[in-house]
Amino acid sequence: MIKLTKFLVLSVLITLLTACDKPAPISELQQIASPSAAEILGNPDYPAISYGGYRDKARDTVPSEADLTEDMKILGAMGIKVLRTYNTSHYPQASRLLAAIRQLKLEDPSFEMYVMLGAWIDCENAWTDNPNHHGENLENNSTEIATAVALANQYPDIVKVIAVGNEAMVHWAETYFVYPDVILKWVNYLQGLKQSGELSADLWITSSENYAAWGGGAKDYRTEHLAALVKAVDFLSVHTYPFHDTHYNPDYWGVLEDKEGLSELQMIEAAMLRAKQYAISQHQGVADYIHSLGVDKPIHIGETGWASIGETAYGFSGSKAADEVKQKLYHKHMRDWANAAGMSMFYFEAFDEQWKDPINAAGSENHFGLITLNSEVKYALWDLVDQGAFVGLTRNGKPITKSYGGDQTLLMQDVQAPPLKGRMEERD
Repeated sequence: MIKLTKFLVLSVLITLLTACDKPAPISELQQIASPSAAEILGNPDYPAISYGGYRDKARDTVPSEADLTEDMKILGAMGIKVLRTYNTSHYPQASRLLAAIRQLKLEDPSFEMYVMLGAWIDCENAWTDNPNHHGENLENNSTEIATAVALANQYPDIVKVIAVGNEAMVHWAETYFVYPDVILKWVNYLQGLKQSGELSADLWITSSENYAAWGGGAKDYRTEHLAALVKAVDFLSVHTYPFHDTHYNPDYWGVLEDKEGLSELQMIEAAMLRAKQYAISQHQGVADYIHSLGVDKPIHIGETGWASIGETAYGFSGSKAADEVKQKLYHKHMRDWANAAGMSMFYFEAFDEQWKDPINAAGSENHFGLITLNSEVKYALWDLVDQGAFVGLTRNGKPITKSYGGDQTLLMQDVQAPPLKGRMEERD
């Protein structure tokens, strides 16, 4: 078992006590029975979503506890009950979020919100010109894990999963990826804490990773350490993004020849059903791999989503994938599939954020949210506005309204069918 120094653990605890605007109240809520990860994941009564909540162009401006409380009320109105986060120690977002949820539960014991707490993992010299993918950023990774442990023990009624790393093993994450032995080390460490009683036995441990890095694609990922990791986690959290592959691997995309006589909307609907099947095929690739190892454990979708705006690669001059109609269809198809399959799906994401592509406002990475930075719900959620779900709720002082002013004709002006398959440019 890995031993963290007393100094490191103490420093993390001090950080936790000072990170929040105010400390989370200690109450009997910590002792109240709450559903376990095994009872939540795969349960359609507990819809899940990925959440950041960052509003500005840099994550240095962390949402306040009041901001996070505002968002939790909106997500609660949407029926969301499980969140996924990404860091524990880089920014005080996670600790503030948990404090906000705790306070909402104190005010209303019927309020439910649970968290899959992400711990960010980097390689040695990450985010430099010379990353060492065979080593790890031990200081960062140790602090992230120690903070995750402290938060899980401080909020056992809320934190139900710890995810070690986010897309930390996939090789296209070229500035920071690590090999599976690093993730395995930390997963085994956390499983050891469960066995010793230093973490709840009901807490589930996973890593949230691209389908390929879970062995669902190229065989060069299928190493001895990956096989050991598959056996060590409590479930697999798998990412699939057909949206990105409309550009990078568009074999499944485009209007097939036998669909060219359909209306534009029918062409779009047919393409989005194929996008769903494409995601299912990536999930199945992971399932086939773990079954080849003799492993039978849950697979949940840790991330999948569809951007509503995207220039060049995904816009009108590219794959024509990005718009609110396609986003709505993808969200519905994936929710329906996940519920029917008994899986959780952490849809990416709740709110638009602009820190990923701060220079290019129209960059697709800024537009995966179901709600805009202007507090407008996109087409996927218009029906909730009609039902009055958001009455009395605000974000950044603005009431929750429909995008495009609720004008569907105006919305459709930003929608095009995918390119005809027979005229799509061949890609290597």
